[in-house]
Amino acid sequence: MKILWTDGSADPNPGPGGYAVLEQVGPGKAVPVVLGTETQTTNIRMEGLAIIAAIEYAGEEGCEIHTDSEFWVNVLTKWADGWMKRGWKKTGGPIKNIDIVKKVYWLYHRYNVEFIWVRGHTKILLNEEADAWANRARQGVTMADVFDMQTEM
Repeated sequence: MKILWTDGSADPNPGPGGYAVLEQVGPGKAVPVVLGTETQTTNIRMEGLAIIAAIEYAGEEGCEIHTDSEFWVNVLTKWADGWMKRGWKKTGGPIKNIDIVKKVYWLYHRYNVEFIWVRGHTKILLNEEADAWANRARQGVTMADVFDMQTEM
């Protein structure tokens, strides 16, 4: 089972955004494996896309996802089953980011996924790394740039 760390960023919010998935390769050490971006987005969308990318990256192997997005953990572990049973509706109005909600829900139920929620911006090393890479992605850094950085080392 892969151990992954995810984060998303938009600045301003809404505004340009990026997300990152890091794979833990040792105690306190992780490497970026997926970076993505959108030109006009929100933090919540970027967090959700990071989780989708993490699950797709892990595939059949399954994954333990460390995220500081309490919202997405709650979507998947508390709310989405009810929304799905009600035809993807919730009391109080439409479900925002329904495209992401449906996709991540399907992936979550297809693969072996465990969530570990971590409090954000509390100096948890690999969460801070995921945040930094999400911000780099927002600023235009791509996986090709990461590969270039690694080959220069």
